[in-house]
Amino acid sequence: MSEERLPSRLVFRVPPVAVLAALLLAVGATPFAFGAPGLWVIYLVPIAAIVWTLRTRTTATADGLTVRHVFTSRALPWSSLKGLRLTPKSAVYAVLNDGTEVHLPNVRTRHLPALALISGGRLDDPLAAGPRGSGDLS
Repeated sequence: MSEERLPSRLVFRVPPVAVLAALLLAVGATPFAFGAPGLWVIYLVPIAAIVWTLRTRTTATADGLTVRHVFTSRALPWSSLKGLRLTPKSAVYAVLNDGTEVHLPNVRTRHLPALALISGGRLDDPLAAGPRGSGDLS
């Protein structure tokens, strides 16, 4: 029996096919954009959507998490994490040792077993433990 190989990193992001939706928005906005002088700025909306889609992500490695937003990026080593906070809408926040919370973009509660696996045991898999309590993982 062969041993399962773990990936070196997991990337949680919006699927890149979402760029097509932004391009379709640009095509649909073309008649409006040329309707009057200055309305070409409507093209900033699909450009912003494309940049957001391609830039925003959470990357998990054996060293920790890297949270990337449109203009910022932050590395969170596993040692700086106190746990995770889950919201009723399946959003996940990293709770740091000092009590501050960092939103993990595109990470949902269904991804927690994968996060627990790549963390090397630093995070517990809440789904394996049974029903959720308060949503904190320590």
